[in-house]
Amino acid sequence: MSFHSGEIAVQNQAGVREEAQKLCSVISNLIKPAAQEFLRTQQLAIASTVDIHSQVWASLLTGEPGFIQVLNQQTLHINVQIDGCSKSTIPLYQNLENNQDIGLLVIDLANRRRSRFNGKAEISGTCTDGRLSSTNIKVDIKQAFFNCPKYIQIRHIEKTVNDSLEQAETVTRDALNEKNQFWIAQSDTFFIASFHPESGADASHRGGFPGFVRILNSNKLLFPDYSGNNMFQTFGNLLVNSHAGLLFIDFQAGDILQLTGKAKVIWDAERLSEFAGAERLVEFEIKQVLETQNATRLRWQFGEYSPVNPG
Repeated sequence: MSFHSGEIAVQNQAGVREEAQKLCSVISNLIKPAAQEFLRTQQLAIASTVDIHSQVWASLLTGEPGFIQVLNQQTLHINVQIDGCSKSTIPLYQNLENNQDIGLLVIDLANRRRSRFNGKAEISGTCTDGRLSSTNIKVDIKQAFFNCPKYIQIRHIEKTVNDSLEQAETVTRDALNEKNQFWIAQSDTFFIASFHPESGADASHRGGFPGFVRILNSNKLLFPDYSGNNMFQTFGNLLVNSHAGLLFIDFQAGDILQLTGKAKVIWDAERLSEFAGAERLVEFEIKQVLETQNATRLRWQFGEYSPVNPG
C-alpha cells in the first residue's frame, strides 16, 4: 500500500516521512486472522460517508457481539441496530445509496483496541411505518489495519440494557445550542470522518481530557492533534478535501451529536502553545448539526482516562 499526495505532504511537513513510509506494511487489503478474531466480539463502530452535497458525516453503528461478520478476507457484513430511526434522518443510509465509499473504525473501549477498514459498501434496510427496523451493510475492503491505543479512555458496556427505550428522535440545527456546547466542552472522546476523492472515506478517533475541544462560537470548534501513528490519513484527506464530520457520543444516555462542516489544520506555534502536547490544531466550521436521542440501546460506564492524555 502507498500513501496519497495529501498524506505525503503532511508527513513531510511534520518531519516524519521516513517513519511513515515504514508503516505501509501494516496496511493490507485483506482482513487478517487477528482482525477477524477482533471483530467477532465488537459492538461499536463509526462509519464515514459522503452525502450528495459532498458533506462528510460520521455515524454510529452498534449491535450485539457479532453484528460485524467477516464473510471472507475482503468482505464484511454489518447488521446495524437502528432502533426505529426515520430513514430521512439517517445520513448513513441516504449517503450510501448515492456514494458507496465508506470508512469504518471499529473500537473496543474496554481494551483500548481499534481497527480501521476502508472500502465500498452496499446498504439495504427494512422499513416499518416509515421507520427503519433493520439495516444491512456489505463492505468490500480496500484497506485494513490496526491502530495504536493512544488517547482511548476505558469504558465498559453495561450488561443490563433497556430494550424498551423510546424511539430515536433527531433534531436538525444550523448551529450548536447551549446544551450541545456544554456536551462538547465536557467530552473526552469524539470521532472524525474525512474523505479523499480517489482514496475514499476514513473514520478516526480523538481523545483527551475534558476540555480538549474548545467552543469558539456556536459554529466553530478548535481541538488539538497529539502525537500519533505518523500516517496522517485524516490530515492528508483534509489537505485535499476540507469537508469533514464529527461525532460525539453521550455514553451514559445513548444520545449522539453529528456535526458536518469544514476543517482547517493549523501549524502556528503561537496558537499551539495554548494546548498542552498539541502538535497541530484543527479549526472546525460547522454547517449542520444533527442531535439524536436514544440513538443506541447500549450504555457505557466510565473506567479511566488514557495514561498518555497530555496535560
